[in-house]
Amino acid sequence: MKEGKGKILNKSKKNALEIISSFSVTEKIIFYFFLAIFAVSSFLLLWKVNQSFMVEFPAYGGQLKEGVIGSPRFINPILAMNDADRDMTSLIYSGLMKSNSKGNLVPDLAESYDISKDGLIYHFKLKDNIYFHNGEKVTTDDVEFTINKTQDPAMKSPKSANWDGVAVKKINDREIEFVLKQPYSPFLENTTLGILPKKIWANFDNDQFSFSLFNIEPIGSGPYKVKSLKKDSYGIPTYYTLVSFDKYVFGAPHIKNLLVNFYQNEKSLIDAFNRRDIESISAISSQDAEALKKERGFRIIRAPLPRIFGVFFNQSQSPVLADKEVREALNEAIDKNRIVKEVLNGYGIEIDSPIPPDLMETANNADNAPDGKTDDGAGKIERASALLQKSGWKMNEKEKILEKKVKNEMEQLRFSISTSNTPELKKAAEIVKEEWEKLGAKVEVKIFEAGDLNQNVIRPRKYDALLFGEIVGRDLDLFAFWHSSQRKDPGLNIALYANSKADKLLEDARKTEDVSEKMKKYQQFEDEIAKDFPAVFLYSPDFIYIIPEKVKGYSADQVITPADRFLNVSEWFIDTEKVWKIFAGDKISKKISEN
Repeated sequence: MKEGKGKILNKSKKNALEIISSFSVTEKIIFYFFLAIFAVSSFLLLWKVNQSFMVEFPAYGGQLKEGVIGSPRFINPILAMNDADRDMTSLIYSGLMKSNSKGNLVPDLAESYDISKDGLIYHFKLKDNIYFHNGEKVTTDDVEFTINKTQDPAMKSPKSANWDGVAVKKINDREIEFVLKQPYSPFLENTTLGILPKKIWANFDNDQFSFSLFNIEPIGSGPYKVKSLKKDSYGIPTYYTLVSFDKYVFGAPHIKNLLVNFYQNEKSLIDAFNRRDIESISAISSQDAEALKKERGFRIIRAPLPRIFGVFFNQSQSPVLADKEVREALNEAIDKNRIVKEVLNGYGIEIDSPIPPDLMETANNADNAPDGKTDDGAGKIERASALLQKSGWKMNEKEKILEKKVKNEMEQLRFSISTSNTPELKKAAEIVKEEWEKLGAKVEVKIFEAGDLNQNVIRPRKYDALLFGEIVGRDLDLFAFWHSSQRKDPGLNIALYANSKADKLLEDARKTEDVSEKMKKYQQFEDEIAKDFPAVFLYSPDFIYIIPEKVKGYSADQVITPADRFLNVSEWFIDTEKVWKIFAGDKISKKISEN
């Protein structure tokens, strides 16, 4: 039977060939032309059908060249001092908890956690099979060691205040408790601190700790591990090759290699970017971002920073600023929209509150001007002048300055603004000066280098008014910035604000775990600030990150520090692969189990 079928096929093939050979040259050309069309069409049809049954997934591979300003010195979670340190630490270490790209705290090394009803005990259980880059398991010994070192005064850790008075109780290799002296609702944020491997660091005493090579050749449990590095002649790292860690608790990051280059200043960073030595950069000025806006092949990502910039009044230093009507008029006179446009090139938002816009729904922003007034600068000056005239201030036409008789003495509307020697703050100060002098004030702008400003102006509170910024943070704890107990150094109450009702609201807000109740307290606190005018709140800047189009999966709705751009770095991808839809469920299930 099979032999008979074979004879028939051979005969058919022979007949077909005889027919084709009988064609003329023209007929053969036409025949092969249509045959080629048929073959190509069939291939395309089959390819399209195949593609319709396939979906695209991130694949492991590719590399990204990142540029960072500064030099890493302490790639160590308890010693990190600058942005370069923090960038590297966020890539190499992981903590009990982490912030996701939405700004919410989620378990990292922790499998679960519980908080006692009185808010004093935080109980954590570690995930099983979690590892450091050297293959050693992460246990509560490492957690206990890291916290104890952070608390050690000899370490002088920038994180020590977060753990002051917290007792650490190891229960077993996977369970540990932290006991607080009093309730502190933002405490959970402190547990994002990266965990050090005890077996390595226990070999160094306090004097050796900061000099260990493991500060620049770190071993953590984060998404990336160090493959190689390059140092300059002074032993300072200038370049790192990081490789995806296959035992990372959330699964190996898709991008295989992350190459991190360090530059001393923004100009050298931008020059390297223009030479294509690096592909992604952050923490650049709005001016540079605007200049690069027309370039192709990358995108500019903006995220609101929980930072507020304003002019803080020192009523103890300057008697004229102790006048509430003066402070209210100065607040009214400022054209904040102008500052956002001219200083930030639109990369920011105007504010009227000590709370950053995105941390609270009630926070004011550019679309919600106070009292619904959206008029121009001239209208603001008119209203501010009316406030001052009503309270007895009159123009000295000879000196072109407002003055007022107080206790038989003539007081003039004269004071100074101190600020840091940065282009952004200097320009903002000049605009503020210009607006207030339209009102009839005489304003002197004093510029200081950052170190000098901090040591000789801010710490001793030697300023009339201070144009400065505050990093509020994800936990929204305003105690250090506004509670009356924080008026003296090292407190951060630079407005020297004192209000007993506001104090009570701040104390209650940091104790409650109930989010809605906390927001209610902060709304009431905002109302108190709005009545007293202790500062003129100006703007919140945007975080700016330039990243190539080839990188997919980036997400960061909330950025506290530049290092937060890496919050979901394990989900970024460059390469992709396609699989049939029937197998897609397995891929998704695997990803869910990893996370």
